[in-house]
Amino acid sequence: MAKKKLGEILKEKGYVTDEKFEVAMTQQKITGVLLGETLQKLGFVSAKEMAQTLAEQSDMEYLNLSEYSIPSDVLKLVPQAMAQRFEFIPINKDNGYFKIGIINPGNVVAIDAATKTVNMQVKPVMVDKDSYLDKVEKAYYFLEHPIVKQIDSTIKEISETPTPQPATITRLTDLILQDGIRRNATDIHINPAEDVVNVFYRVDGVLQLGMCFTRTAQNGVISRIKILSSLDIAEQRLPQDGYFSYTFLRKSYEMRVSTVPSIYGENTVLRVLSGSGTLMRFETLGFDATDTKKLKNIFKNPYGIILITGPTGSGKTTTLYSALREVNLLQKNVLTVEDPVEYRLSFVKQTQVNMKAGYDFALAGRNFMRQDPDVMLLGEIRDEKTATIAVRAAITGHLVLSTLHTNDAITAIPRLIDMGVDRFNVAASVAGIVAQRLLRKLCVHCKKTYELPPYEIEYLKLCGLKGELPTTGVTSSGCHACNNTGYMGRTVIGEILIIDDDLRELISSSASFVHMKKVAIEKGMVTMQLNAISKFLLGITSIEEIQRVAG
Repeated sequence: MAKKKLGEILKEKGYVTDEKFEVAMTQQKITGVLLGETLQKLGFVSAKEMAQTLAEQSDMEYLNLSEYSIPSDVLKLVPQAMAQRFEFIPINKDNGYFKIGIINPGNVVAIDAATKTVNMQVKPVMVDKDSYLDKVEKAYYFLEHPIVKQIDSTIKEISETPTPQPATITRLTDLILQDGIRRNATDIHINPAEDVVNVFYRVDGVLQLGMCFTRTAQNGVISRIKILSSLDIAEQRLPQDGYFSYTFLRKSYEMRVSTVPSIYGENTVLRVLSGSGTLMRFETLGFDATDTKKLKNIFKNPYGIILITGPTGSGKTTTLYSALREVNLLQKNVLTVEDPVEYRLSFVKQTQVNMKAGYDFALAGRNFMRQDPDVMLLGEIRDEKTATIAVRAAITGHLVLSTLHTNDAITAIPRLIDMGVDRFNVAASVAGIVAQRLLRKLCVHCKKTYELPPYEIEYLKLCGLKGELPTTGVTSSGCHACNNTGYMGRTVIGEILIIDDDLRELISSSASFVHMKKVAIEKGMVTMQLNAISKFLLGITSIEEIQRVAG
């Protein structure tokens, strides 16, 4: 049987259309870049989608390298120069095989080189190019520069010195940032206590203690961060906000800095933005087939407001970008204002807020109306001005996508009303609301079944699970692949509220929001908690994780 062409598989999966292929080939004639790379550069196909498609075409296993921790003893078996030269990365030793990740299914040279080096039978798996380039740099750097040892020696040096030297303070600050990058942390917390300063990292939504250092270095580290962020180092009585760019292993990270005075000194939090995430589709975010269909239908609306709600760090921006992939960017004029621009998209006119210049969401939205838009993405609705502009744009025939901070879908409605938007305008403009959170997924390498204790069965019952309740579940014990956390990666849970005529009538008539939620559930809305329970029943996550995130 003849092997399918790559283009045919991409079309079958719905990743590309004939129109997109034509655009890619037109650009390829000018740039001379390979067609596959051109498709990725244009944003029609992500690096992960291309790798998964190549794996399917070649009947190979695909590994999401960004969610995998490579054991140091395995890395030591292959020199970095060889891994980079032959474009492969060692993964693990498993059942007598040496597993390697490759970015080209036809890379037999890599297989030969690995076989000769380790003297074992080699099993190749497909990995995407973006994850490979990132992992091969980080993994070998931290193998050659053990950061834990560097941190320990620096903290010891500070402890033994009454007044730490500026060079030592700079080194400690760099190590704090680099350790956060190594752990894939989204936030770095520097918390002064009575005797020490604690550094915590938020990884997959959970804080982890990274290190402690003596109070003698506290002012130095915070001053160093303030200098990088162009903040006032003398002002310690008031909160301050700033940002700076930090380059590590040829990759730039934007650090959003916030300082708040506390009884032991300034509490400092840094939000880490890598500036290059992987574009995803609704299916790969974690939405099931039913929810994916609902979402695709909502975003086919020619006009109206579609809101993604949830707390900070719940993946709202990623879902918004996934929504843009459902819009025909070749036929519609799409403008965005973001804070900051996290993904760069072809055929989308992207702008970034600049508070110093007075360019905010409201000003951008007002001026977008003169740019002949079909779709407007406002990064966040923060105030009455932005909310009013979004409503006005939606009512005059534009599709407006934005985010809002609320705990569930239905409470986005009173939030808009509280901002000063008239009930009738809310009812007339809002087309749909998606509330979401992120759950950690159980590590696939150390998952195991267990008997559910009575209190967990009772929890399932209280959540409203109907029918026969399960007696067994899935948990994980922790292994090298997941850094002994038991979890690897995250998936989305959410509730999708579609505003139909009945709900519009309830909004306009000042019905209680409890009643609105009841009607929405009767019409098929699945609550976030039940959506999370479905992930547990499928063995994706644990009850403990659901209770942590969804209550």
